[in-house]
Amino acid sequence: MQKSLSVLIIATLTLTACSSWRDSRVNPSNWFGSSRSVSAETTSDPNAADALVPKQGDGRGLFSRRDVEDTSIPIGQIDELRIDSTPTGAIIYAAGTAVRQGAYNARLVSVESDENQKNGILEFVFRVTYPSSETPQGSERTRMVSDAVNISSQELEGIRLVRVVGQQNALESRRR
Repeated sequence: MQKSLSVLIIATLTLTACSSWRDSRVNPSNWFGSSRSVSAETTSDPNAADALVPKQGDGRGLFSRRDVEDTSIPIGQIDELRIDSTPTGAIIYAAGTAVRQGAYNARLVSVESDENQKNGILEFVFRVTYPSSETPQGSERTRMVSDAVNISSQELEGIRLVRVVGQQNALESRRR
């Protein structure tokens, strides 16, 4: 009985102390003042919206990196194409067989073209990267690679056909 009473008293005192925390300068929510409305023409520089984003230099800074060359190539063969609907759109899943073992960085790269947009086609190229050293071909099971892409409902509007392309073949799925 005494333990529960002392816990109740301590909890009550702690909660009553919260009102002083609300107005304290230590409280992070008090570090900035309240918001106010400002007319849009008060900003002097149109590029000031990205003031916190550093400007792109010539790439010769101390910590700058060179642009990495894309050495990926289309996968050897597409084995499976599956489109699973979700509440926000669809997940496009593709699986394929690489030409040799060691394929990594598998990704479905969207192909943008006016003809595809006009015909309602969403096309992807299944690309993988291989190690620079020679690797054995191995069995088909050891060369299996898969990737998936999430597509929103807005991107699927007007799409009648989804196509995934590899080196030797392409798989398509039509909308019902």
